[in-house]
Amino acid sequence: MPTLDIISVNLWQILISLCNLLIIFLILKRVLYRPVKKVLAQRQDAVQKQYDDARIAKDKALDEEKHWNEKMQTAEAEADRIVKDAVHNADLRGQKIVSDAKQKADGMIRAAQAEVVLEHKKAQEDIKQEIVDVSS
Repeated sequence: MPTLDIISVNLWQILISLCNLLIIFLILKRVLYRPVKKVLAQRQDAVQKQYDDARIAKDKALDEEKHWNEKMQTAEAEADRIVKDAVHNADLRGQKIVSDAKQKADGMIRAAQAEVVLEHKKAQEDIKQEIVDVSS
C-alpha cells in the first residue's frame, strides 16, 4: 500500500508553527495591543474628565441658581419693605398735609371771625356816633 505523505503529521512542523504563532502573537501584542490599550485609556480618561467637568459645571450652576434665588428673595423682601416704607411715608405726609390744611382753615376761620367781630364793633360805634350826631 502506498503511504500518504500529505496527511502525515509532522511533530516538528507543528512545534515550529506554534513557535511562529507565539512569536507573531508577542510581536503584535507589543506593537498593537499596548498602544491601542494606551489610546483607549487616554480616551477613557478624556471622557471621564469631560464627565467630571460637566458635573462640576452642573454643581456650579446649581450653586449659582441657589445664590440668585436667595438674592431674588432678598430683593423681593427689600422691595416690599421699600414699598411699605413709601406707603407709610405717604400716609404720614398726607396726614401732615391734611393737618396743615385744617390749621390754615381754622386760622382763616378765626381771622374771619375776628374780622366779623371787629366789623361788628365798628358798626356799633358807627351807629353810636350817628345816634350822637343825630341827637345833637
